[in-house]
Amino acid sequence: MKDYTAKTLDDAIKLACADQGVEKENLIYEVKEEKKGLFKKTATISVYELADAIQYGAEYLKKVLDSLGIQSNIKTSYKEEVIRFTIDSDHNSILIGHNGNGLKAITDLTRLAIGIKFKRRYRLLVDISDYKHNKYRRITFAAKKAAKEVLATKVTIKLDPMTSDERRVVHKVLTKYSHIETESVGEGKARAVTIKYVD
Repeated sequence: MKDYTAKTLDDAIKLACADQGVEKENLIYEVKEEKKGLFKKTATISVYELADAIQYGAEYLKKVLDSLGIQSNIKTSYKEEVIRFTIDSDHNSILIGHNGNGLKAITDLTRLAIGIKFKRRYRLLVDISDYKHNKYRRITFAAKKAAKEVLATKVTIKLDPMTSDERRVVHKVLTKYSHIETESVGEGKARAVTIKYVD
């Protein structure tokens, strides 16, 4: 957290916005102190930064796993506007769960906890034993193969349902293809990516 002090609360917020390079509605802060004396007025706010969200997320994950009696090591990083948490534990396969359902639940809980605390929706990825990394590789391969088929036949292909981060991988990798357009369709767990030919 970083503190900003000015004569008024509004001035402190403006100062923080200018320093952080964000609009007022995107500034996450707490009023630390507001003095309204006869001769002097000051207001101090504490502004949350990205590092605070990352640290909170790691601590939250550790508490969740500790409460399950699972010893773990959590590494954090920030790349391409995504907060990444990498878990290594003595029960990796159990945490990942069938078809990655356990990992998805852990990710959703962590996203929710960070969102409630910081009142902002962060893009984040929780990975265990490179499960997500390997899945992204398989998805990339399948998406490229489908795109080549669409280019050859000009027939639209709908991929299997995927999570939002997996769909993002498909959209990103196929932006490099000429005459190919991708679109997410469907709702909830049935949401999937369609790949179609465009002139």
